[in-house]
Amino acid sequence: MGCKVNAYETEAMQEMLEQNGYEIVPFQEGADVYIINTCTVTNMADRKSRQMIHKARKMNPEAVVVAAGCYVQTAEMQEKLDPDIDIVIGNNRKQDLIRILAEYWKEETLHPEQVEELIDINHTKEYENLTLDRTAEHTRAYIKVQDGCNQFCSYCIIPFARGRVRSRKAQDVTDEVRRLAENGYKEVVLTGIHLSSYGMDLEKKEDLLHLIQSVHEVEGIERIRLGSLEPRIITEEFAETLASLPKICPHFHLSMQSGCDETLKRMNRRYTSAEYFEKCEILRSAFEHPALTTDVIVGFPQESEEEFEITRKFIEKVNFYETHVFKYSKRQGTKAAAMEGQIPEPVKGTRSAELIRIGKEHKKAFESWYIGKEIAVLFEEEIERDGQKIWVGHTREIY
Repeated sequence: MGCKVNAYETEAMQEMLEQNGYEIVPFQEGADVYIINTCTVTNMADRKSRQMIHKARKMNPEAVVVAAGCYVQTAEMQEKLDPDIDIVIGNNRKQDLIRILAEYWKEETLHPEQVEELIDINHTKEYENLTLDRTAEHTRAYIKVQDGCNQFCSYCIIPFARGRVRSRKAQDVTDEVRRLAENGYKEVVLTGIHLSSYGMDLEKKEDLLHLIQSVHEVEGIERIRLGSLEPRIITEEFAETLASLPKICPHFHLSMQSGCDETLKRMNRRYTSAEYFEKCEILRSAFEHPALTTDVIVGFPQESEEEFEITRKFIEKVNFYETHVFKYSKRQGTKAAAMEGQIPEPVKGTRSAELIRIGKEHKKAFESWYIGKEIAVLFEEEIERDGQKIWVGHTREIY
């Protein structure tokens, strides 16, 4: 459940299970073990995680239900573990899944009340060693290269669930990319919880740019795409270096959250709208037609009509390819949840609808640029639509 990092970890756990003799079956009735890799980014994510845990228990009351990841990692959750959970695996312990299950099977004849694998509350400084040789997609593979976050935005629980920044060694990344290339994958997407922080904890002081250059050298890989970036990482040197690498896809997701400086301060985002706009212009100077996408939160505590209007005008000014709009969701345990001036849901809905409308107009205008042009497409699969078989894939810009 949740983000691309969770998706990567889930596939890595599945690969470990297959390598150790487990048979992977659909998430339906009849499984012996159900593994839910949970999310906690919002209260809604918590609720969906609980629902999936309860669904697993209902489908087979005799099965072993494993709950892993962020939902069970948060401190508040450790005090009220769901009775439907048999095994708890926190972040940084997923690599131990096989050993944990083996120990559970040994104890099963004693009818254990509940096996709780201790959660790594302090998050060890070592990057968790999870790897993939294959993924569910046909030509594209997501590669987790970093975990944790040190930013502590006022609305976000993730630093408490994922811990501090931990980076994967560049050699480990390139080794995995090489294996994926040998298995036919043509595009890799470098992803992490806070990708821009990659390398800050490594002894050799490697950074994201050096990692990208290393991956670029791997034969067989035709495209490199980046996950969500913080705007501060975008400098002229960074953009010009990327533009000189032919495998780089000119698609950049720059997390924004608000176009209003006062709102950004309350969010603890550590940049201004002017600085953000400057980063967008740097990318547009370095690439011919880059796809710039972003996230925006509407209805953040104390967001006035004037502040929302500033954000709306800023989105018009930047002219993103895609704008992912989220209504603010109070997350217990964060500073924003305790702020005065919580915005009513109907107001959030109205503001969300307006930004979604603008986003659709911008997306249509961006895509119209392709009309009449011959574009390279990396095809993913053949599907059937309206009785006709067609191939679907991605350009370098469009995700």
